[in-house]
Amino acid sequence: MKVIIVGGVAGGASCAARLRRLDEKAEIVMVERGPYVSYANCGLPYYVGDVIKTESSLLVASEAMFRNMFAIDCRTNCEAVAVDRSKKTVDLRDTKTGAVTTESYDKLVLSPGAPSFRPPLPGIDLPGIFHVRTVPDARAIREWIEKGTAFLAGMSNYTGIQMVKPKRRAVVVGGGFIGLETAENLVHAGFEVTVLQKPPHVLGPLDPEIACLLEGHLQRNGVQLVLNDGAAGFKQAANGTLEVQALSGKTFPADVVIFAIGVRPDTTLAKSAGIEVGERGGIRVDEHMRTSDPDIFAVGDAIEVKDFVTGRWSLVALAGPANRQGRIAADVIAGRDSRYRGTQGTSIIGVFGGAAAWTGVSEKTLNRLGDTDYEKVYLFPNSHAGYYPGAKPIHLKVIFRKSDGRLLGAQAIGEDGPAVDKRISALAMALQLGGTVYDLEEAELCYAPQFGSAKDPVNFAGMVAANVLRGDMPLSHWGETEGRLLLDVRDPAELVLESVPGAVNIPLPQLRSRLGELPRDREIHVICRSAQRAYYATRVLLQNGFTARTLGGGMLSRAVKAVAGAK
Repeated sequence: MKVIIVGGVAGGASCAARLRRLDEKAEIVMVERGPYVSYANCGLPYYVGDVIKTESSLLVASEAMFRNMFAIDCRTNCEAVAVDRSKKTVDLRDTKTGAVTTESYDKLVLSPGAPSFRPPLPGIDLPGIFHVRTVPDARAIREWIEKGTAFLAGMSNYTGIQMVKPKRRAVVVGGGFIGLETAENLVHAGFEVTVLQKPPHVLGPLDPEIACLLEGHLQRNGVQLVLNDGAAGFKQAANGTLEVQALSGKTFPADVVIFAIGVRPDTTLAKSAGIEVGERGGIRVDEHMRTSDPDIFAVGDAIEVKDFVTGRWSLVALAGPANRQGRIAADVIAGRDSRYRGTQGTSIIGVFGGAAAWTGVSEKTLNRLGDTDYEKVYLFPNSHAGYYPGAKPIHLKVIFRKSDGRLLGAQAIGEDGPAVDKRISALAMALQLGGTVYDLEEAELCYAPQFGSAKDPVNFAGMVAANVLRGDMPLSHWGETEGRLLLDVRDPAELVLESVPGAVNIPLPQLRSRLGELPRDREIHVICRSAQRAYYATRVLLQNGFTARTLGGGMLSRAVKAVAGAK
């Protein structure tokens, strides 16, 4: 059996290595149009910022390694330019010489990836404007930055005067993974950084009230955020620097511009071969990673995948899913019945010491789909036991089915990155296994004071959500309180800092003795800072014959929503 794999990096390279482990006799040819067959593109922003010092550290596996260790005919600088499905051949072009050869195949695997989207804006090809998608991209940015640094140093030597080093300016167009990670690294490199983001908030998979917390963290660390505004074009100033022209009419001066508005599936080869492309613009595959041609498979960023929660087609450009897809394609080619379960989109981003992470579906996606069978809870637990030094709060949002408690999604942000990672990873596994909030209640997780709490945030989330579903804590949210009586059970001193107009204040310790002050013919919505005391008060009210609901997330979620809504 002869298998040709088009594209390396995550999906293609993992497919090739797995297939060799399963079939020692197969003839495997892997071609990659770039100079590197397998590299860590997730590490590119950190190479730009000199966190990763050497380019070689980004190279996961070399052409020689695939040849010597796996006996795979690995060819770099080799581009697949045409597929003849009737003859089962692929035309391969040497990108250095232009020579074209033809190879036959029994099975073909497409892993062409998804190049950075480069819209035809005026001036987009000016010097100093870069993408961050490949190792050569990152190298070019480093060389540009080093060139500017060397120029300033040379001027100091030429004049004999120690020049005051001017602050260099960078504009990052796009507030996704690559954009924010590159922005952080440019700040560390001494740049004044502006992130220009056309959507209303950064990191599209997040809900706005969680994203705005990350935005505040970025701003506190020196990143200027410009939201609801995109790039319209670029000009070169008289002194050689760049001007970024925004859709709003504003201009932003820059010494370097990073374009990071997302990627688009590379379907050129698939379309030319008559392979089905889906409505989202990716190569359509089944659960075995087969395309519309049973002898052609596709994996990685170029394909459409089924969303694990909604069952809808989606595009998810992540290394983890690409690796698993490559492995599954190899299994199926080797005769095994492997199936891809779908993609949850589990992700994390670390910026300035903190982290934001998520898994599953967002609330805004559920609303877009018209799905109303869900509920959400907000929690603000510590990263570990509060009595142990260094505990920091985690802002956690958990979404679940009202009908059966099945976990649908979760989002978290906090200054303790590993603590955020730990909780979302646990919730991601629960979600993949079809877990419910009742399962979260019973989850047995690691505990020591420096790592967590006896009641871990994951348990806490399950307990709160289960209380809602069991009717122990009827829930309401900000925006659902019109015409209701608001009862604030915080201490009077807390109201000096923030209060809700029209709310009745009865501190929780006084509530039992002052029940006579509350009406029994009105629904009472109870408020505190984080909803914990409001829950205690709700239990008191319910067991004394009142109709009451806890306002989810308390004043903390109100403040966050106010910021998100203001944008």
